[in-house]
Amino acid sequence: MSLPEGTSKFKEIERKVQGICFQLGREALATILEDWDKEIMHSRDKEIYRHVGKKQTTIKTVIGEVEYQRVQYEYISEEGVKSYVYLLDETMGIDSGGLFSELMRELIVESCCASPYREAARTIRDMTGQTISHMATWSVVQAVGEQVGEDERRAAEKAVKSEGVGTIAAKVVFEEQDGISLSLQGKSRKEYGERKEMKVAIAYDGAVKKGKKRYILTNKVACASFEGVDEFEKRKEGVIASVYNVDEVIMRFLNGDGANWIRRSQTDETVHFQLDPFHRNKAVTECVTNEEARVTIMEARRTMDIDLLLHVIEVEAASTDDEKEREGYLKLYSYYNNNRDGLVPYYRRGLDIPEPPEGKEYRRMGAMESNVYTLIGNRMKGGRANWSIDGGNNLARLLCRKHTGRLRGVLDSLSAVALPERYAEEVAVEMSAAKSPQREGKGYDGFHQAMIPSTQKWLKSIAAIKPVYSI
Repeated sequence: MSLPEGTSKFKEIERKVQGICFQLGREALATILEDWDKEIMHSRDKEIYRHVGKKQTTIKTVIGEVEYQRVQYEYISEEGVKSYVYLLDETMGIDSGGLFSELMRELIVESCCASPYREAARTIRDMTGQTISHMATWSVVQAVGEQVGEDERRAAEKAVKSEGVGTIAAKVVFEEQDGISLSLQGKSRKEYGERKEMKVAIAYDGAVKKGKKRYILTNKVACASFEGVDEFEKRKEGVIASVYNVDEVIMRFLNGDGANWIRRSQTDETVHFQLDPFHRNKAVTECVTNEEARVTIMEARRTMDIDLLLHVIEVEAASTDDEKEREGYLKLYSYYNNNRDGLVPYYRRGLDIPEPPEGKEYRRMGAMESNVYTLIGNRMKGGRANWSIDGGNNLARLLCRKHTGRLRGVLDSLSAVALPERYAEEVAVEMSAAKSPQREGKGYDGFHQAMIPSTQKWLKSIAAIKPVYSI
C-alpha cells in the first residue's frame, strides 16, 4: 500500500478515514444504548412504568451525533399526575432537553475554560465534525457551573457548622486574596454599572521546589465570585473546608492589599494578616513622586520599625510646599497606618510557626497577582469580554477548578454513569464484516456511505479490512 503522490491531499484523506472510524463508532454506540434500553425495559417495575412506545433521539458525542431509539414510559407521579419518562436517560444521568455525552461535556467545558464560547464551538466542530453553536457551549458551562456553585453552597453550610469533609491535614494554611475588575453586560450592567469587582481567593499549605528558581504551591484551592463580602467569605471557607481538615489548622496567614472585604477573613488571633508586598511597594511608587523621598521611605520600611516609617512619611509631607505631593504622602500614610499590623512580613515577626512537612517549604507570600491573571484575568478580562453576574460566576467556578487541578474530578462526580455489567466486562466486541453492509437493527454502513475517491484504491482496501472494535 502506498500513499498518493504529494502531501497536499493527505489532510482530505485523513478526514475521510476519521469519518469512517467515527461512523462505525456511532453505530456501536447506538447499538449499545438500544441494548441497554432493552435491559432496562425488561427489569423495570411494570406496575409503575407502562411502556407507551419508542421515540428517536440524538446524543452529541466526541465522535459525532448518535441517533438511537429508546422507550418512553408512563407513570403516575406522587402528586397523582400522569407523567412520562425515559428510564434510559435517567439511568445515564443526562437531560433529555439537550443530550450531551459525558466526554462531550468534558470537551466543551475544557474548551470554554481556554477560549471564548464562539472559538470553543468552532474548535469542537473541527474536532468532532458535528454542528454545535456557541450558545450550546455556553449552556453546558452554565449548567455545570451552577452544579459546582450548588456544591460550594452546601460546603459553605457545612463549614459554618464545622462539618467540613476535607481530609488534608495541615497545621499552617496560607491564604491570599485580591479583586479583578470585569466588564458587565445586559441587565447586570444596568444594575451594577459598567464594571464590577470579582473577588478571588486561593489557599495552599506550602510550596515544593520544581526547578532552580521555580516553586509550585501545594494543595492549592481557589474560588472566585461577584458576590458580596459575607457570601464570598462563606463560600471561600466552604471551599477550604471541603479540601482541608480545618480542625488540624492552628495558624493561618492572610495576604492581601488591605481592602475591607479581605480583612474580614481575619476572624481571630490564629489568622495573621500581611499586607501584600506588591501593593505595599506599589503604594510608594504611586503616592511619592520624589525619588529621594522614595528611597528614604523604603529604607525606613526595611527597619521594620512601623512608628519610624510613619514618622518619616509625616516629615516628608511637612517638608514639601507642593499640595499635590503632600496629598500623596498623606494618602500613603493613611494606607500604611490602616494596615500597620501587616507591614512586617509574617516570617519576620518572631512567631512560633510549626515546621513545614518534609519536602515542603513555607515561602514568602505574594503569589496573588499572578494567580488572579492565571485563574480569571487570562480568560475573562480583555478581548472585549463582557459578563452577566451569573454567567461570570459560573465560568469563574470552573476556571478555579481547572487551574487547581480539580476540574476533572468535578466533571467525573457530576457525570458518574455506569454501563451495564456486561459492557464493563467485554473488552472487545468483534463486528462481523458480513453484517456491516446490512441494516443490522439500526446499523448504518459507514464504509459505503463515506465518500472515498475512486482514485484512492489503497483507501478502499482499508474498508475491506475486517475490524475489531474495543468498547
